[in-house]
Amino acid sequence: MKKLFITLLFAVMASLSWAKQVTLDDVLGREVTFNSPAQRVIVGFYPEDYMAIGTEAAYDNVVGMSKYIWQARPANWDMYVKHRPSLADIPGIGRVDTKTFSVEKVIALRPDVLLLADWQFKGLGSDIERIEQAGIPVLVVDYNAQTLERHLKSTELIGVVTGQQARAAKIAKEYQDRVEGISKRLADANLPKPKVYTEFGSMGPSELSYTFGKNMWGAISTMAGGDNISAPFVEWWGKLNPEQVIAANPDVIVMTGYESANSPDAMIMGQGVNKEDALKRLQGFKQRTGWSSLSAVKNNMMFGAYHGACRTIMDSAMIAFYAKVMYPDVFADLEPEQAYFDFYQKYLPVTPEGTFILSL
Repeated sequence: MKKLFITLLFAVMASLSWAKQVTLDDVLGREVTFNSPAQRVIVGFYPEDYMAIGTEAAYDNVVGMSKYIWQARPANWDMYVKHRPSLADIPGIGRVDTKTFSVEKVIALRPDVLLLADWQFKGLGSDIERIEQAGIPVLVVDYNAQTLERHLKSTELIGVVTGQQARAAKIAKEYQDRVEGISKRLADANLPKPKVYTEFGSMGPSELSYTFGKNMWGAISTMAGGDNISAPFVEWWGKLNPEQVIAANPDVIVMTGYESANSPDAMIMGQGVNKEDALKRLQGFKQRTGWSSLSAVKNNMMFGAYHGACRTIMDSAMIAFYAKVMYPDVFADLEPEQAYFDFYQKYLPVTPEGTFILSL
């Protein structure tokens, strides 16, 4: 027993001596001081990114998590829990968007740092002051904005939190190279921009669901050289009137989906999704009222994409996907879905199987 105590004490002292206090600016330019690598972390968002950048071992130090964004992708969540059952035992802290986020639980978990998405930080308002008054540093990252700058900065920050700065720099460099490579080829080709419409197809063909303005899929389609028809009407995300889509007459339509949906005809994509099932759902959207006249429908330029593959450091594969469907001659050599799988092989401990990119 004494030997075990001494061993544990040595391990604790070693971890404390390895960690050092750092002060840096988060994505909002807020100066934040915490110990790196952090020994007790709460992950508010971007759980796969945290593991990819920090390694699976980073979850040894996760003491709390807002689980819903992971569990909203049930097959993906199950894949990880099967590999690492302890994920299911991490305490949940609730959701900011449904006002179930528990400040009391966060404080009780005594994290060295609370990692939040930009939108979570803003949604919590004055609760942030309560958390910081309890001595808990709050670090803000942001992949939702879908800008190169914030993707790179967020990756760097997670690298510092987890003590994986070199790995984070490598992942960030690979992302930057792909995005800037696509931008250069687009500039060199100097072709007219196709009009593109992206919709999260959760409502099925009978009702238009959310589309995206200057973030998430809207930004991805723009980075890939498209003219996003939703941008004039939607700032971040929201619904268009059906007449606005018809009047814009997009050249390319992308319907996104998760692994499961509440509607039997909603778009499904992702882990465990059969290609034939996803294709049947995608074809159903061709039957929308007025859509038979759209260029994208007439030319079979309709595609499916996994909604879980945006707002993440993995989404450069989706930028490549949009670039290839809009400029097939310029980007004929790209293999976007393989690039998505390759990221998992290099940086994550699980192997996804399913349908993540789809065309008619």
